[in-house]
Amino acid sequence: MSKQDFYDVLGVSKEVDSNSLKSAYRKLAMKYHPDKNPGDSEAEKKFKEISEAYEVLSNPEKKAAYDQYGHDAFTGPGGGQGGFSEGFGSGFGSFSDIFEDFFGDATGQRNNERLKRGEDLKYEMSITLRDAYLGVKKEISYDTLVSCTSCSGTGSENKDGIGSCGSCRGSGRIRASQGFFTVERTCPACGGSGQVITDPCRECNGEGRQRKNKNIEVSIPAGVEEGSRIRLAGEGTAGQNGAEDGDLYIFISIVSHELFDRDGTNIFCNVPISIYEASLGGSVEVPTVSGGRAKVKIPAGTQSGDQLRLSGKGMPALRSVSFGDMIITLNVEIPKNLSQKQKELLKEFDQQSNRENIPESTGFFDKVKDFWDELNKK
Repeated sequence: MSKQDFYDVLGVSKEVDSNSLKSAYRKLAMKYHPDKNPGDSEAEKKFKEISEAYEVLSNPEKKAAYDQYGHDAFTGPGGGQGGFSEGFGSGFGSFSDIFEDFFGDATGQRNNERLKRGEDLKYEMSITLRDAYLGVKKEISYDTLVSCTSCSGTGSENKDGIGSCGSCRGSGRIRASQGFFTVERTCPACGGSGQVITDPCRECNGEGRQRKNKNIEVSIPAGVEEGSRIRLAGEGTAGQNGAEDGDLYIFISIVSHELFDRDGTNIFCNVPISIYEASLGGSVEVPTVSGGRAKVKIPAGTQSGDQLRLSGKGMPALRSVSFGDMIITLNVEIPKNLSQKQKELLKEFDQQSNRENIPESTGFFDKVKDFWDELNKK
């Protein structure tokens, strides 16, 4: 079976320039790399084909020979497969190589530079519902790693005490061939920094950072919710060798309130009322989450579980001028420990009640009677 044309394999023309050729290869290598398609023999075969094609077409001498003789340029006595026994040369070894060379990381840095960035820290903070309503500033204290003041974060006692790592030649990465692939990993000698300290700082033992307790003031915005996360850039641990510091993340939890429940910007409050108030109507004064008071009118004939809404009396929306509502749930309280006189009055009241006074009870038991009558007919 004849081999496919290398230009067709990469989907380019013979007039392709080096940048377009590299772009086409990267796109296909990302798609068919075995690391991304584990166990897929067809993907592995395709990856080998595009790597072979790129190896030839990216080399000016090999490309010229291929353009003149085609695949025959790399066959014949001693020809083998044209120098593929030592890997892919200018191609990529591992999937991480392709990804990092094509995209970099979020800051455009390669892996060895990214390793030096300071670590992010997490701090859990509890606040009251009123703090969440008004917004609050709180001072927190936490342990972190800060840049060593003695060596200015270099880790070296003097400027001549820093040298390039001999194992990775300053790249922070080392490569090793494993059969068909080339595997790249962090240099164990320098930890990915590309540098070694020959004269470590006596204050930080060459780390370039020191542990310290840090105090900062945190502003909690009004309207913050349970589980909210606040990012404080640069307040994590110090980066190494001048790299950026990590971030501090504040995770918010809100302490339960004895009167109010919250759902988003809405506030819920359960208010007990007497049978008298529920039957004849009336009014009740309730607290609001702002600390104020609101007078609520109770309609005559109120049932337990009925709700009333106070517009704009809820929580503020985060970074907004709008407010949610306060929903009041009215719970009719059944009296306990009745006196003999009270029992007699209730009994007299029940005797004088009719269907219009208790429509739900009457309607329910009418349905129960119909249900039983229907069963008896069968």
